[in-house]
Amino acid sequence: MPPLLRPRALSPGDVVAVAAPSGPLDGADAPLLARGIGTLRQLGFEVRDSAVLAAGRPRWWAAGSPAAQAEELNALLRDPQVRGVIAHTGGQATLGYLDLLDLDAIRADPKPLLGCSDVSLLLLALYGRTGLAGIHADMATYGLGSSWHTVPGRNEELAALHRRLLTVPEPLGALPAMSGWECWRAGRAEGPLVGGLLDRLTSLQATPYALPAELFDGAVLFWEEVERPLSAVWSDLHVLRLSGVLDRIAAMVVGVPHRLTAPGCEHGTPELREVVLDVLGGRDLPVLGQVDIGHAGPNLPLPLGIRAEVDATARTLTLLEAAVTVRPSGTLRTGNGPRPPRAHGTESVPHRPQSDS
Repeated sequence: MPPLLRPRALSPGDVVAVAAPSGPLDGADAPLLARGIGTLRQLGFEVRDSAVLAAGRPRWWAAGSPAAQAEELNALLRDPQVRGVIAHTGGQATLGYLDLLDLDAIRADPKPLLGCSDVSLLLLALYGRTGLAGIHADMATYGLGSSWHTVPGRNEELAALHRRLLTVPEPLGALPAMSGWECWRAGRAEGPLVGGLLDRLTSLQATPYALPAELFDGAVLFWEEVERPLSAVWSDLHVLRLSGVLDRIAAMVVGVPHRLTAPGCEHGTPELREVVLDVLGGRDLPVLGQVDIGHAGPNLPLPLGIRAEVDATARTLTLLEAAVTVRPSGTLRTGNGPRPPRAHGTESVPHRPQSDS
C-alpha cells in the first residue's frame, strides 16, 4: 500500500493540459470544450490542447486506441513543462490502457490530475498503485464548459474554489453546498476520501489494479451513479458489502443521482436513499446524500486520500488537509507568476485510518 502522494501545487501561468483519456469529442460539443479551455485560462493557467483530439482519429467509443491514449497521457506525465492534466470528458475507455501507464513518471513528478465519470477509474487505479491524490472534479467539456455556466455567479464561485485547491497548499475547509444536501443517517466521522463512479469502482476491483482493502480502512467513501437501474446500484453496493468494504469505511457520501431508473419494479419504486440504507443494514455509518458530485453537475472537487470530515447531522463536508504540496525549489516553471515559497521536499504522508468517533 503506497503512501499518499500529493501533487505539486500549481502557480499562475503554469501549463495545464487538456487530455483525452476516455471518450472522443462530438463535433457539436466543440464550443463547450472551447469554453472550458477559456475557463482554465481565467483560472490563470496556460492551456495545451489534446493531441489525440486534434488528430481526430477516434476508435469506436474512445478518443483513440488504448496505445494512443496511453501514449498521450504518458507524454504529459513525463513532460516537465506540463504541471497539471484535466480530462476533456469521460466515456468507456480507461480500462483499456491501465497496464500501459508510466507509474514511475507519476512518482517522479506528481501532478494534479482532474476528472470524473469514467476517468474516476483512472484516478482510483493511480491512487492504489502510486498513492497519487488525484482530484475527482469536473472535466473541461461538460463541466468547465457547461455546468459551471448554468447558474449566474456559479462560475466565479467554482473558479475560486478550484484555484485555491490547486495553488494553495492548505486545507480547503468546508465545501459549499450548491444544492440541498440530506442527512440519510446521522453521525460524524473523518477519514481519507476514496471514491468515484460506483460501477467503475466495482469494475476496477475485479482487476489487478483493485484498491487494496486497507485503503478503505476508516475511509470516507463517496460515489455517484448515472443512467442505470436502481437494481444495478443495489447490486454494486452489495458487491462492496460482500467484499468487506462497507465494514471498513467510516462514512459514506452519495452524489446527486442522474437518470436512475427502476424498470420492472412492480412492487413499489424505492428512492436511492432507501436502496443505500437497505444494503448498509445495521452498520452505524454517517451517510450524507445529494452532495454536489456526479453527472448532474457541477462537481465539488474531492481529492483522493485527503482527510475529510463528514457531519451528516449538520450536513457538512470539510477537507481537513491540503490537496497539493509546495513545489520543490528548482522545479521548472513555465509561467510568469510569483515563485512559490521555499520547499522542503515532496510530501509523502502515510494513510491514517480513523474511527467514526
